[in-house]
Amino acid sequence: MALRDELLKSIWHAFTALDVDKSGKVSKSQLKVLSHNLCTVMKIPHDPVALEEHFKDDDEGPVSNQGYMPYLNKFILDKVTDNFDRQDFNKMCWTLCSRKNLEQSQLLISNDDAFKIWCIFNFLSEDRYPLIIVTEEIEYFLRKLTEAMGGSWVEERFEDYKLQLDSRQQCLNAWELISLVGSGHFSKGMDRQTLSMAVGLNDPFFSLQGYMMKKGHKRKNWTERWFMLKPNSIAYYVGEDLAENKGNILLDGNCSVEPLQDKEGKKCLFLIKSSQKSFEISASDKKKKQEWIQAIQTCVTLLRQGRPAPHREARQKRRELRMKQQAEQEELELRMRELQTANEAKQQELENMRKALEESAANAAEEERRRLQTQTELQDRYRMDLEREKMVRQQMEEQVAQKSTELEQYLQRVRELEVMYRQLEDALEDERRARQDEEAVRRLQARLLEEEATKRAELEQIHLRQQRAISETEAEKQELEKERLAKESALQAAMKQLEHLEQERQGALEQYQTVMRKLEDATNNTKTWKHKVAEHEGLLRLIQPGSKGQRLITNWGPAAFSEAELSLREKKCDNVRKSAGAKALRLRFF
Repeated sequence: MALRDELLKSIWHAFTALDVDKSGKVSKSQLKVLSHNLCTVMKIPHDPVALEEHFKDDDEGPVSNQGYMPYLNKFILDKVTDNFDRQDFNKMCWTLCSRKNLEQSQLLISNDDAFKIWCIFNFLSEDRYPLIIVTEEIEYFLRKLTEAMGGSWVEERFEDYKLQLDSRQQCLNAWELISLVGSGHFSKGMDRQTLSMAVGLNDPFFSLQGYMMKKGHKRKNWTERWFMLKPNSIAYYVGEDLAENKGNILLDGNCSVEPLQDKEGKKCLFLIKSSQKSFEISASDKKKKQEWIQAIQTCVTLLRQGRPAPHREARQKRRELRMKQQAEQEELELRMRELQTANEAKQQELENMRKALEESAANAAEEERRRLQTQTELQDRYRMDLEREKMVRQQMEEQVAQKSTELEQYLQRVRELEVMYRQLEDALEDERRARQDEEAVRRLQARLLEEEATKRAELEQIHLRQQRAISETEAEKQELEKERLAKESALQAAMKQLEHLEQERQGALEQYQTVMRKLEDATNNTKTWKHKVAEHEGLLRLIQPGSKGQRLITNWGPAAFSEAELSLREKKCDNVRKSAGAKALRLRFF
């Protein structure tokens, strides 16, 4: 399956090159030529009748890429084996596509080097079409290329180049990669020969190459050849330009390689035993000899174990790591979306809570306004009652002044009135106590209102701290969640305290209503005594209207009379007592 995927990449390049107008369709005659060339280089018998049968003439015109794929899979790729020269296959596909897409005049590399970069692109590209190479693989290839040239990798230069790839979705096609390497952007200061050698060393289809001496099988003479080690074969050419292939040493699990003793004036010898014949090779030095022996043994071991080449394993590991990172990134994005959704839900919940608090505050304010209005009305009514009571008292004092001359005739009645006066004073004392209770209730109510306002301010501060905590960075979301839970518990405790204060306010209101009932009872009691005095043809008051000076201040507020009025009333009371005493003496004497 891996072989089929690699072959399809090269065939895709050839097919797209035949698609001149980029419509995804190629004429039947061009597909015949492409199929014949593919069968030839991959050593598959060509069946033109099957091609004609598959592509029958119809009114739709040229066949499409989807129409060619079933034929390609059934009559070519299903029959392919790994007994053909991969280099010739890639060369054929390269020849078809490079004429259309490659502009050699603008490159600093040769056509062969561009071909090698094209092969490297096919090897490193993603397994999806159209073929692209991602930034991680671009960095891997450029890093290997720089190391092969003996230079140092500059991470900052590639990061700057990566920023330019954002508009291209951070990927390149084959021709853009060839232009990137051929432009010398990452090989400044290197000559063409060094760059060409570095490109050759990074070709994924061989891991080692160089000049060595090979002993002939017929003439037994030693000839210098350019050897290229591939995953399953060793190709040798006349020169490093790969113009003339002189043969291939096929490698499989039964092959072996072993060092030889120096002989015939040749040093650094080793022997390669394949299933067909053996080859004696002479390396240039001991280091090269050991490198070739180890590389060939590695290829044979991998073929014997059925494992892919090391560069294929490395590519697969990089892809798996990239897929894992992509999956982790997607999972992280999913979690971030979930956290964002949860955060939005919490914000909506907090917003609803804030609105509820505002509504509660508005309701409480309205209730407070109504309560204050009611209290003001009660105070006005109480003030009017006091004024009426004052007028009544003035009228009573006038009546007492008019009836003072008749005290002697009504002494017995005065005594009764004195008793009634004491009872009236008791009633007034009850009224004063009721007023004190009312004042205490007012102070208690004011204190409760202040505590309620303080708690509301605390609730507002808690709400503001919650708003600020929500706007913190996403890295502190878990800690903010814990703090939010603690603040919600504090908010609940504060709400319970507010409910408790509301209950206390209701209790204070009930106490206030009780005091008002007492005050109303005292007022009714006072009115009862006033009626009784009116029935007895007036009430003797010892207090006469006097000059209005500074009023007395008691512990429950301003008094209803001044000090002058109090002294005048005391004098009149003494005079009444003296007159009553004199009258009593006269009666006793007579």
